[in-house]
Amino acid sequence: MTANAPFLLDSDVFIAAKNAYYAFGICPGFWKGIIRAHTEGRARSIDRIRNELLTGRKEEDLVRWVENDLPEAFFHDCNSAEISSAYAEVMLWVQRNPQYFDRAKAKFATEADGWLVAYSIVNGTEVVTNEQPRPESRNRVLLPDVCTQFKVSYRDTFFMVRELNLRLDLVGSP
Repeated sequence: MTANAPFLLDSDVFIAAKNAYYAFGICPGFWKGIIRAHTEGRARSIDRIRNELLTGRKEEDLVRWVENDLPEAFFHDCNSAEISSAYAEVMLWVQRNPQYFDRAKAKFATEADGWLVAYSIVNGTEVVTNEQPRPESRNRVLLPDVCTQFKVSYRDTFFMVRELNLRLDLVGSP
């Protein structure tokens, strides 16, 4: 992984942020920082993550932010032959892995995680997720474990916030 590789954000980064530490009403700087990082070429995601984020109710803050504030170019298309080929490799590894239960494999196949790994294999991005590795897991195929298998670097939201030098300061006088 090259230094300062662009961050590729998983849907859980957005969902956990809006539900907890970086809720829109508490930390608007987080959301502005994501947009700034995108304009600087440091943060992006993929079309399949956009689809996951837009499954919420239209009046939700996150859905409105994705539709109205986040540039559409933030979400990169995964329909290239090269990414599709990498995705096929990822899915083949998951499906052939006897460690995982069939229901875990089936669930993984319906999510965007495999596409995040495939996109990163092709484009050299660093995946950002709140999932933690659990190499012994049988019930769930976890994104960090797949990243490790395919030598894709991954980080958590807090690492990304520090690397992007986001400052979430108090507004107003003391």
